[in-house]
Amino acid sequence: MSPSAVADARPSLRWASPPLIVKQIFNVIKELNRTEGLSVFLVEQNAFHALKLAHRGYVMVNGVITMQGTGQELLARPEVRAAYLEGGH
Repeated sequence: MSPSAVADARPSLRWASPPLIVKQIFNVIKELNRTEGLSVFLVEQNAFHALKLAHRGYVMVNGVITMQGTGQELLARPEVRAAYLEGGH
């Protein structure tokens, strides 16, 4: 039986963040979601890559969800861009 969901915590930090490796990791996650219908619960510090990939995203501060929406909605929010994307990636 194949899993229908997986969880991954901070994949970009685990591999010491070389940009090419980070891009490959996110491409694999995206492809597994697309081809296998695999749901991925991703906890990630790299907000830009995570939200570009996300169907749904949540911003947590001190364990409390403070914002939620699609990845694109969150990327478009000025407060998300200012706080997590260095003033607007």
